[in-house]
Amino acid sequence: MRLTYKPIIGWILLGLFLAAGIFYYFVFYTKKPVSDTAQGTAPEEPEDIILEEIVLPPENENLPVSSFGEVWAYLMAEREHALNPDYPISDLVYFNAEVDTYGKLTALPDPTKLSSFQGRLHLIIACNGRALTHFSIEEGSKVRKQLIGDIVDASRPYQGLQIDFEYVPAQDGEDFLSFLKELRRELKDKMFTIALPARSRTIPDDVYDYKKIAEIVDRILVMAYDEHWSTSEPGPVASMDWCQQVAAYSLRTIGSEKLIMGLPFYGRSWGNFNANRAYMHSSIENLKKEQNITEINREKGVPYFEYQTSIDIVAYYEDGYSLSTRMEMYRQMGVKSIGFWALSQETPEVWNLLKIEK
Repeated sequence: MRLTYKPIIGWILLGLFLAAGIFYYFVFYTKKPVSDTAQGTAPEEPEDIILEEIVLPPENENLPVSSFGEVWAYLMAEREHALNPDYPISDLVYFNAEVDTYGKLTALPDPTKLSSFQGRLHLIIACNGRALTHFSIEEGSKVRKQLIGDIVDASRPYQGLQIDFEYVPAQDGEDFLSFLKELRRELKDKMFTIALPARSRTIPDDVYDYKKIAEIVDRILVMAYDEHWSTSEPGPVASMDWCQQVAAYSLRTIGSEKLIMGLPFYGRSWGNFNANRAYMHSSIENLKKEQNITEINREKGVPYFEYQTSIDIVAYYEDGYSLSTRMEMYRQMGVKSIGFWALSQETPEVWNLLKIEK
């Protein structure tokens, strides 16, 4: 039988034509929009912000006086004596009201004790515990509704209110935002601020999303301290390089008008030995051998021994030089407001290195 190739060639050509059409459709009609960068829009700054090297001033020269539009300070109840009316403080945040086990406010300070303060006085509310925070901010709950009402009532004698909820559970980000929005509505025109942990980059699904929270509140105080803490490796409470990264990220995400950069007055110490622990019997026997324990005493039948050992201590703290260097770094970066934790912990020298812009 004689074969003909014309039909086969026709089908091949038809197939190629259809394939070309499909290719053309997907390439030119389903192509994703051009990126912002390709369109000429400036891209968002990278997460790892490259900053200029910090130049430390000579220690033997007079320290500069740093100027800021606002200077905030925290004050604990029962330490009212630490406030000097001549200190350059525009805003005073009064501790230590907090949410109790039942979602009620407790330990409310007495604002009449600070009646001589000429600046703005803010009540701060803390909630210390993840389960308690979850319980208190759950959207639609009676506890949350009552708590918001109590907070609004407690804040009436004050010019402002600050929220310090440092234990918001990872899955409660939306409830936290709606809690802040509802509180914002109920506070009306009262100044509404919040203290947030330090960030130097965006964290996925962060419950403390700077950008989202900045849309709700009047100020955000970034707690740029506890870079090293009681159980971490020894190091500065707030190193200069770390503070620079935190300030750069905060300025970019919050903006200079709403940002307050927090500074620590306190320091920390670490030791290379902690004797407070439980021992099993074999460990006790090893310890007795290591320390050459020969004298065993008994207290009503229970054996015990005593010994002395040397401990190496390292302590990091803040003085006028470190505070001045950090303040000047923030000022030169464009930070307009700073805040201190906490009055009674500072070197007196700091008040001669600071003034409020008129």
